[in-house]
Amino acid sequence: MVTGTAAQKHRQTAWRNWAGNVSATPARVVTPTSVGELQEAVRRAAAEGLRVKAVGTGHSFTAAAATDGVLVRPQALAGILSVDRAAGTVTVAAGTVLKDLNLALAAQGLSLTNMGDIMEQTVSGATSTGTHGTGRDSASLAAQIRALELVTADGRVLACSEKENPEVFAAARLGIGALGIVTSLTFAVEPLFFLTAREEPMGFDRVTAEFDQHVAENEHFEFYWFPHTGNCNTKRNNRSQGPAAPPGAVSAWVEDELLSNGVFQAVNSLGRAVPAAVPAIARVASRALSARTYTDIPYKVFTSPRRVRFVEMEYALPRERLVGALRELKAMVERSPLRISFPVEVRTAPADDITLSTASGRDSAYIAVHMYRGTPHQAYFTAAERIFTAHGGRPHWGKVHTRDAEYLAGAYPRFAEFTALRDRLDPDRVFGNDYLRRVLGA
Repeated sequence: MVTGTAAQKHRQTAWRNWAGNVSATPARVVTPTSVGELQEAVRRAAAEGLRVKAVGTGHSFTAAAATDGVLVRPQALAGILSVDRAAGTVTVAAGTVLKDLNLALAAQGLSLTNMGDIMEQTVSGATSTGTHGTGRDSASLAAQIRALELVTADGRVLACSEKENPEVFAAARLGIGALGIVTSLTFAVEPLFFLTAREEPMGFDRVTAEFDQHVAENEHFEFYWFPHTGNCNTKRNNRSQGPAAPPGAVSAWVEDELLSNGVFQAVNSLGRAVPAAVPAIARVASRALSARTYTDIPYKVFTSPRRVRFVEMEYALPRERLVGALRELKAMVERSPLRISFPVEVRTAPADDITLSTASGRDSAYIAVHMYRGTPHQAYFTAAERIFTAHGGRPHWGKVHTRDAEYLAGAYPRFAEFTALRDRLDPDRVFGNDYLRRVLGA
């Protein structure tokens, strides 16, 4: 029997991620209000033989941040620390939420060049796991980092950039929490600009046949395929002179709230209760979204609200392998008894030079598969992962996958470089956990 005191302690320390598929019960939770307090927390944990992990807002679907040791919540370390307009950079504390950063930058007439489609994550959590949007020329959030600082396993603060500790900088921009706890990030920014978004339904055969053309002709191209149908919805974002012409209030509410969240929640709940209805629902849902064009500042175009909870797997493939893999995925779904109520998302990224970036050294395309929270996802994800790995796929570090260090060492030419750096910076695995043991090795 659990006593009242023990139960209260459990409620205070138990942590669960956004999707609800990962939980942990750390020995203690700390919320440092200064870098000095964070350094002391790391030193104390190391002295006690406890492992330390920092957790953002829990939007990862893996146990990358889970620990039975000391859980660090960096949310008190937030806000813009400095702006260098001449250099085109902004330095922010690690616990800053992307939404707050975007609002603060816009107020100063600045913007990130590219971003993902949600902005609920902390900047350190998003970059450490490889959060990305879609782009022909502009890459992930981590690729936009120009400098960073992190607390290492011995409690020191290490400053990193292309000129200072460059070997650490090459890896720590996307470090999966294995190299230390990030305290600040310096991003490249540019004067605020306008994007014109063109959303248009398109058939699966057409969009796959014209995929290379769409990527070449648009700064940011992505599309969603609705399983059990031949229907897709495409989105093309390109810079424009403006002025802002956002969707009308009614149109925005219908598309972004009613259809993408309210109705979508209802149809997923129905699909979970009555799986046989999913194909019919998918055919109706895939025809509900209509073509529209609008213009606004970047974060209002790149991001959208996502309130329907799900679990997700995403793999980065060599871009030239995307169409073949997606056609195999479609054929697999059609011949299987699977019932998939969530659309499949396809995006792209140019090659970058980050050691463990999913786009490291190669132009990449991403396929993301989702299942509504509470719906069995193992069979779908297993079948999809088999296709993705056959095409040389690299799993997103913050999304569901079953790959281990042996597979990943073959997928990343610089894998040994990262693990050697980890051995140097954290030989006692102060920042280790079960997930890192699996993906990086002992």
